[in-house]
Amino acid sequence: MSPASKAQQKAVNKYMKSNYDRVNLVMPKGKKDIIQAHAAQQGESVNAFINRAIDEAMQRDNFDD
Repeated sequence: MSPASKAQQKAVNKYMKSNYDRVNLVMPKGKKDIIQAHAAQQGESVNAFINRAIDEAMQRDNFDD
């Protein structure tokens, strides 16, 4: 697979900006590795795992979005 051209990357960045919000997450050193290992064990990305954990916590807390 060849690297994305500048035009392709620009299109991807535009799509991401218009369709997703970004959150900068800070955690204690070493926790990222633990989260990555857990997500991999579940067959999902770190992003998918964090989103699932948030959704499950909000559902458990009876928060309607």
